[in-house]
Amino acid sequence: MNKEVDDKVAIMNRLKRVEGQVKGIQKMVEEGKCCNDILIQIAAARAALNKVGGIILEDYMKDCIKISLIEETDEKVLDELVDTIIKYTK
Repeated sequence: MNKEVDDKVAIMNRLKRVEGQVKGIQKMVEEGKCCNDILIQIAAARAALNKVGGIILEDYMKDCIKISLIEETDEKVLDELVDTIIKYTK
């Protein structure tokens, strides 16, 4: 397999784990589990999703931006990167 396919598989696996975490949180709420335990699981799911976002952002900067910088010479590419990072970190 090539790097792009490997990265996609890794991202999909991480997203499936996040999905499982969210379903687990739903079950905890339905069962009336302790709020502290639920909040810990929410934090873990958020961290896992942030990790996926970080991987995708890294790929975006390494691949998409690099290609755009070759094709365009103005600051539009960097403005787009900054805009994307701002939106991601909100």
